[in-house]
Amino acid sequence: MLEQFKVVLSHTTHPGNIGAAARAMKVMGLSRLSLVNPKKYPSAEATERASRANDILANAEVVTNVEEAIGDCRLVVGTSARTRSLPSKLITPRELTQLVVDNQHKMPVAIMFGTENSGLTNHELHLCHYHVYIPTNPEYSSLNLASAVQLISYELSLAFAEFEQLPQQVIPDNEQPVSREQLAGTLAHFDEVMRLTRYLVPEQEKQIDVRMNRLLNKADLTLSEMNILRGFLRSVSYAVKRAQQQD
Repeated sequence: MLEQFKVVLSHTTHPGNIGAAARAMKVMGLSRLSLVNPKKYPSAEATERASRANDILANAEVVTNVEEAIGDCRLVVGTSARTRSLPSKLITPRELTQLVVDNQHKMPVAIMFGTENSGLTNHELHLCHYHVYIPTNPEYSSLNLASAVQLISYELSLAFAEFEQLPQQVIPDNEQPVSREQLAGTLAHFDEVMRLTRYLVPEQEKQIDVRMNRLLNKADLTLSEMNILRGFLRSVSYAVKRAQQQD
């Protein structure tokens, strides 16, 4: 089950932190690592800090944007110590493990970590279903990237050692949750139709985009529900174009 979790490190600046994160993952049984635009990688320092977790580095995927890293995931969780103007669903690492145990059909799962200095960007957090907050000393809240990976990996490992003993849910294919890539396609379809109907005006584009993403994230769409929405959008598009031709 732990192979269904993907650790995503976005714009990591220090290669040693990549190696240390890989080591933390392997100790706890996680193996999937995705690197989004690392500043320096491959790196001898990363290899050295990984110790005997070089296989995780060797198999790590390196991508140019976070959308590519999380495209196949059905549940996306961001980690950050900062609050944002648009509130996310805040959970602790332990609540995260319980959430995943209770929703075992939402696999694969991406756990995203931002750059060391500023964490995940607002754009990256808007792509997440949940926001994991690691409670720390308010007078000294700084937490090393690899330590954060270690802490969350530990909670997942602890929870799923027991989870392996439970019976697995069987979910029909059309009731599986949509992946991030499929959700992005649905959002793009909404954008296309909203422009066609002139609902979307330039001065509100960014605001609508953010809120539509949040709305559909909260909806936890299944494949069958997504197909209903996109079928409706196609019918709206067809009706508008037909009316335009008649004019």
